[in-house]
This record gives sequence, C-alpha cells and structure tokens, in this order.
Amino acid sequence: MNRVPVVSKQGKPLMPTKPSRARRWVKEGKAVGKWSDLDIYYVQLTTPPSAEEVQPIAVGVDPGKSYSGVGVQSRRCTLLQLHLILPFGRVKKRMETRAMLRRGRRGRRINRSVPFKLRNHRQCRFDNRKQCKLPPSIKASRQLELRVVKELAAIFPVTAIGYERVTADIDQTKRKRAKSGKGFSSVMTGQNWAISQMEKIAPVYVRHGWQKNGNGTSQLRTQLGLEKDKANKSIAKPETHAVDGVALACGYFVKYVPFTGFNSHGYTHKGSVNVTPSPFKIITRPGAVKRGKEYGFFRRQLHFEVPDKSGVRKRKGGTITPYGARIGDLVRAEKAGKVYIGYVSGFTDTKKKKNVSVCDYTWKRIGQFAPSKIKLIRRNNGLCVA
Repeated sequence: MNRVPVVSKQGKPLMPTKPSRARRWVKEGKAVGKWSDLDIYYVQLTTPPSAEEVQPIAVGVDPGKSYSGVGVQSRRCTLLQLHLILPFGRVKKRMETRAMLRRGRRGRRINRSVPFKLRNHRQCRFDNRKQCKLPPSIKASRQLELRVVKELAAIFPVTAIGYERVTADIDQTKRKRAKSGKGFSSVMTGQNWAISQMEKIAPVYVRHGWQKNGNGTSQLRTQLGLEKDKANKSIAKPETHAVDGVALACGYFVKYVPFTGFNSHGYTHKGSVNVTPSPFKIITRPGAVKRGKEYGFFRRQLHFEVPDKSGVRKRKGGTITPYGARIGDLVRAEKAGKVYIGYVSGFTDTKKKKNVSVCDYTWKRIGQFAPSKIKLIRRNNGLCVA
C-alpha cells in the first residue's frame, strides 16, 4: 500500500496521501512534486490545506554493527522500509591508515644524527584525553541512522521513535564488575548518544531485542506474524533488518499489558496495527571496501605517499572532475543506446582518453562514459540510494 508524503507550503509534514490524489494535485497545480535526499517522492502543497490534523506515525530503528533496519509505520499501513549499510568497517580502516601515515611522517621528521634531547619530537599541544570518547567508526554508523531519521521527519509527521538498545557486559577476564551487568561498552555509548540526538526530533521509546515482559522486538515480531531471515543478514532485503524496524515502530501502537479475567489473569498484547507491503530502499554512503581495499572518493590527500627525489607527490583524491560533475553526483549516462543511472566515481583525463566512471550504490563500476553523454540529476548529498 503505497502512500505519498505531503508537506505544506511552509514545509510542515502532513499526512501521506494516495498516489492518484497526489498526481491529481500536481496536475491541477495544487502541489509540486519533489524528491528528498532519500530518493523518496513527495508533494508540497501550493495552497493552504483543508486540515492540518495528523495521525500518529512511528519510526523504528534497529541499530547494528554493519547493517541497520528502519521502518515507518502508521496504524493503518506500513509506509516505508529501509536497509542501511553502515560505514563501520570503512571508517575503521581509514583510521588505521591515518595512524600509519602519521607514524611514518613523525619518524621521517626526527633527525637521528643528533642527541636524543635535541631531536625534533612533537610537543603536547592540547589535552586530548577526554572521557566518554565515542570511537569514530561507531559514531559514523550512528550518524548515518540519525541522518536518515531527520530526513524522514522532514516529510512524515513523526510522533515517536522506537530504538532497540543492546546491553553489552564487559569481559569478565578484564573486570570483576562484569557479573553485575553494569559494564562499559563503546556500543552502548554510541547508542546513548544516538538516543539523546533523536530525542530532539521526537520522543524516543527504547526496546530490547528480547524481554521477559513480552515488550521485546522478538516477541512483538512474532505477535505480528513477521518473519525474519537470520541465515545471512548481509543480504539487502526486508526480512533481514528492516522487519525489526517495522516491529519497533509497531511497538508504539501495540502494548504488552496485564489483564484480569473471570477466572484467569496474566499479560497480553493490546492494540491494533496493520502491517502492509511498502516501498523498500537500500541506503549507504559513497564508497565501499572490497577484498581489503577501499574504493570511493577521497578529499585531497597531500601526504598519502612519500614524495620522490624531485619533491613531487602523486595526485591522490579530490572530488572535482574537469567535466562539471563531482565525485558522488547522481547522473544519467548513455552508451550504445542504453541509459544508466549511477554515481560518478572517477574520471580519466589524458590525451588519448577522456571519460567519466559511473558506479552503482555498491560502488561497483557500471562503465566509463564520454563526458558529453553524462547528464546531472542531483549533486552529491553524502548518500547512495537503491
């Protein structure tokens, strides 16, 4: 059951409408069609709406290490399902590479022919020993989830956000306090940071994967009759991670409450929600890591390699091409009568060859195209959507 998001003339999110009604509004000039950064089509009204009352719409976020699931749910239907490919491994590899290059530069700067006290060692410039520091790899993953939720809240009237929390105990071999279950984990720190940021958008209710009182994501998913594929969670389909996002969003409408009958008592799920088929999208950041090697666009890296004897460094990185397109731009490319939609990933500029490389959302190259056969659709916004 597809629904088209609607926003008012001032940009306030309203209740989604049917595609046929949205087409009629655009045809009559009552609205204009637009695309969000998540490649979601929505309409913006050009006239005052008949009413601004909205019904509850919840967003469920199932965070993970490499993949996350997001679902948008109203009481009557499921509006959207998202599968996020997180940049955890990519950022971790970049941080390791940065540390290695810094180590090499500091080692080359030291003059080892002079006594140790006279060598040019780097002095302490500032106090960088901060407490509760969030690792960059985990923060990048949580920032992608936060970015997606912000984009959804801009076109949907989000009432609440459901977030699944993971409780991780510290290793018992390192700390004796692990038995109490109150250990420190960088994963939990990242989740607490994400929850504090999402609370600025809408109220956040927290669920665990499995809870004794029946409010866990697993029990609610079973109650709703949703199936999850646990065989290979790396497959981008609704049954791997997006289904948990839908279950978390449904937790706003279905509660596990106590009851007392004529001759019985206990707990039961109370409330109603209708889970329906909905659009499914895959979202990631530009670039990828394949076979241990990173592919993607880099900002200008002047100190990536050691210069040769002439002092000239090889060109590394850069987001600008000589043909007007930028790395990460969504373009329409044509070759041999076939049309392709993809993202600019590089270029070749020599005397014999001038072309632009276009990749899909996984950063796998579709082909190389002549600059005259490239047409810009949208500038790079830091997201790749399929």
